[in-house]
Amino acid sequence: MRANRPVLAGIVACAALVLAGCGTSAPPNVTFDVAGNSLTAAPTQFCDNKLENCSDDANARLTAPVPPGTPVTITVPEEVSSAPWQVAFAYIGPDGKTRTDGRSPIAAPGERTEYTLTLPDPADRLVTAQVQLFGPAPVADPASGQITYPVRATWVLVTGE
Repeated sequence: MRANRPVLAGIVACAALVLAGCGTSAPPNVTFDVAGNSLTAAPTQFCDNKLENCSDDANARLTAPVPPGTPVTITVPEEVSSAPWQVAFAYIGPDGKTRTDGRSPIAAPGERTEYTLTLPDPADRLVTAQVQLFGPAPVADPASGQITYPVRATWVLVTGE
């Protein structure tokens, strides 16, 4: 019987970990492809579906050069594509001064796992691209009446230019 005690202790320890939720997987990664260079990003922010348990990691953002006119293909895993998501981005126009912020169309759950960000003018310079995973249902702001869409996770590429 004594030889079985370590085995039994191991089983009990494993069961306790599973019941405590310690066996949960890490948050998903997103891939930014720039001119054939595949870059994997961990989330800079990741919350559960209720926005109650969140973690932040400012160091998770990617910094990589993106030459003007270069499209960026973004690929998300099923954990992201199973919910609404979009890409928010900012770029500097051909004059080198004018900054424009934009957003991709919102991808409905299960609609797509990839989005290619192409800026309007070949001389535009991307500043940042951010995948935003939406969380709970949108709510109306009582003061303004505008609808807000809670973002539960983000993955960020900064061009460093």
